[in-house]
Amino acid sequence: MRARVYSYLRFSDAKQATGASSDRQRAYAQEWAKQNGLTLDESLSMRDEGLSAYHQKHVKRGALGAFLKAVEDEKVPIGSVLVVEGLDRLSRAEPMVAQGQLAQIITAGITVVTAGDNKQYSRESLKANPMDLVYSLLVMIRAHEESATKSKRVRDAIRRMCRGWAEGTYRGLIRYGQTPGWLRVQDGKWELIPERAEAYRYAIERFRSGVGLGPIIQELQVRGLELGTSEARSGQMSRLLSHPALKGEKHLDLDGETFVLEGYYPAVVPKSEWDELQVLVGQRSRKRIRRSIPAILTGAGVTICGYCGASKKTQTMTARMKADGSVPDGNRRLQCCSDNGAIKCPVRSSCSAAPIERALMNFCSDMLNLQSLYSGDATAAPRAAVIAAREKLKKIDSQLDRLTQAMLDDEGSAPAVFVRRAKEMEEQRGHLEHELQTAERALADAARVDITGSEDRWRELAAGVETLDTESRLRARQLIADTFDQIVVYRIGIDPQTTPAGTMDVLLRAKGGKARLLRIDKKGGWVAGAEFAALPA
Repeated sequence: MRARVYSYLRFSDAKQATGASSDRQRAYAQEWAKQNGLTLDESLSMRDEGLSAYHQKHVKRGALGAFLKAVEDEKVPIGSVLVVEGLDRLSRAEPMVAQGQLAQIITAGITVVTAGDNKQYSRESLKANPMDLVYSLLVMIRAHEESATKSKRVRDAIRRMCRGWAEGTYRGLIRYGQTPGWLRVQDGKWELIPERAEAYRYAIERFRSGVGLGPIIQELQVRGLELGTSEARSGQMSRLLSHPALKGEKHLDLDGETFVLEGYYPAVVPKSEWDELQVLVGQRSRKRIRRSIPAILTGAGVTICGYCGASKKTQTMTARMKADGSVPDGNRRLQCCSDNGAIKCPVRSSCSAAPIERALMNFCSDMLNLQSLYSGDATAAPRAAVIAAREKLKKIDSQLDRLTQAMLDDEGSAPAVFVRRAKEMEEQRGHLEHELQTAERALADAARVDITGSEDRWRELAAGVETLDTESRLRARQLIADTFDQIVVYRIGIDPQTTPAGTMDVLLRAKGGKARLLRIDKKGGWVAGAEFAALPA
């Protein structure tokens, strides 16, 4: 490999790329290569536009990082030359870090040439002139201090803007952080990109209906809707659904100080709908479905083995699918997760998931059965959470009243610290209101005071679950997670010695607090049933 000349250009602001410096450096690199009998490698684009050398973004995800990796892997020929406008273009990191990056290049046998002052840094030149090493360090110290000072000034200015927004004295743009993909600036104001806002509203609606993230992404593609410029992924979409900008808020963290700017962006959905969405996002059952036939019993940590207490997992052998799209009952299996661990389940082997699904869907399609599941036994914890949240709200309301009265009693203008404290307490109150709403929803979920019409939801889904309809099974999967704390499966009965052959026991423990035992046959028909006050040990 023959030595080459490489030119590296970096601009902290992409607009700088349109200036004369890039043309000047390119001409300098060409002339340097010509005078020294080397070839300028123009096939390798070494440009980092809009990437900060202070925050090392040009190394983490830019061209310089790729070049340093190539140096480390010995893919850059020894004797090559890297031309930069100045050492401050190479790095503005802490001096020790910056000099380490320079040393990495030089010790690999590569010369660094600065076009701005026509200086060369190589192993030979530094041996001959050691003071050049000191000079390079001084340049890097100055570059870092300049960037640190500029960064502090920018943060201070942004902090003033945030406080102005909170106090209602500033309503301009605050350029800090990444812009959400569904927003753009038009005439100095934020506005929604209509087609992307529509995509998010559709995704949120489908997610609330119980559809998984993977199927939602597929539906968006079919409808020609895009969430952003790049193809959406399930993990990315899960994070986006929790983005506060969807409800119009901008969150900033400046040196440990957090600012919440309400109403900064135009909202995609109302705040109340976003709050409800976060409860759903946090539920364990909202996992990406990786199989063509979604399991309704597993995936939420609800279904467990009665013999060892381990979670159950589903195995569907779709290779044996029939021509009509159905899968034989025996090829949809429930298996104890401990079978693959160091401690094995005492009752090994799997069982068919189909009869349990049928028995469960049929049981819950009857109003009397649903009523027998619900009681107030499980409401103690959420009720205590509601009481605690209300007490916190009461306390902060009292503090706010005292602070407001103190501000009114002051004959002059209220001190700025009072106003700032009042704003902080208002923010705390908003968070407490959200906490109270979440606790009240949990209490309502546990109490299940009104279950009118619930059996209709189960009945409507039962047929689709049986025919392996994806939409129906996704909805049923969520309904099961919402209804039951545990579904305990005893593959050969609670007492294998007395359980009739060909039957199994399934214990349903509802979030309402009661438990019902179902003894079912191989087809999912009920053989017997009983009520339990609690799960057996």
